[in-house]
Amino acid sequence: MTPKEKRDPAIRITLLPRDTNPHGTIFGGIILSYIDQAAAVAAKRVTRRKVVTVAMHEVVFHEPVYVGDLVSFYADVTKVGRTSICTKVWVEVEREGRPGESVPVTDAEVVFVAVDDQGRPVPAT
Repeated sequence: MTPKEKRDPAIRITLLPRDTNPHGTIFGGIILSYIDQAAAVAAKRVTRRKVVTVAMHEVVFHEPVYVGDLVSFYADVTKVGRTSICTKVWVEVEREGRPGESVPVTDAEVVFVAVDDQGRPVPAT
């Protein structure tokens, strides 16, 4: 599924000046943190278990994110294994002053493992 087909983002946020890097754009680590959170939202929709991140595959930033941009994180579960849950996250922005115009920023695959209270892997479903 592509983000355009999804109407409801897992997370939508406007980032603030405190989130900027020395170049005046949003720090990539902030975006990575929200990618992880959006992926977890999708994973939690298929399991009642605790999940922990075990991998985030290549993330390439195609466009910068600026202060004031409305950032949407779309997430979908792509595969459920015995203990693992794979998700895909797409990040898009609406530039300030250009509502409705969506700019793709990045995407990532995030893999989780369902765990028990002691942190041991358990069946995902």
